[in-house]
Amino acid sequence: MTESLLDRVPVVPVVVLHDSDHAVPVARALVEGGVPVVELTLRTPQALDCIEQIATHVPEILVGAGTVVTPGQAKEAHDAGAQFLVSPGTTDALAAAMQETGLPHLPGASTVSEVLRLLELGYRDIKFFPAEAAGGVAYLKSLASPLPQARFCPTGGITAGTAASYLALPNVGCVGGSWLTPADAVLDRDWERLVRLATETTYLR
Repeated sequence: MTESLLDRVPVVPVVVLHDSDHAVPVARALVEGGVPVVELTLRTPQALDCIEQIATHVPEILVGAGTVVTPGQAKEAHDAGAQFLVSPGTTDALAAAMQETGLPHLPGASTVSEVLRLLELGYRDIKFFPAEAAGGVAYLKSLASPLPQARFCPTGGITAGTAASYLALPNVGCVGGSWLTPADAVLDRDWERLVRLATETTYLR
């Protein structure tokens, strides 16, 4: 992936799935809505299977693993077919494990010191989490001047109504959003609703 993940789409869907049968329809709905990227969080026992299903059956979408919090999860996600990794925070061991997979990845940070540490490790694209709880738009705006080399994908508490304010910042490339795949819509298999929600995000830039 030569293009930065932060430049692919304005909103990266952050998806939690409890049923592997939902994986392929969700991915296809996102693609139909113009969002060819999905981040599957490793928060359920079915997550790795969902990644494998999407990687196998929906090759037109870039599928990644989110909430990678241990070195072992980085390898498991790679083996399941994930094409990128996202962590909510970063330790040296976790950063090394993500690097060892050879996959593009977004290490997580929420403080200035954590961002500085990641810059020292050679990262420029960083996940900012939990975005709203950690200071939101005002906090990221304050980082742009002292740390202009850092670009962020803020995630956590962002909504369809607040996404544009983040995307207007010069140091934000994209945002992570869970509102594209509401739990009730997934349970009801309302794939058309997911298509509509995805389509709406393509106009945010």
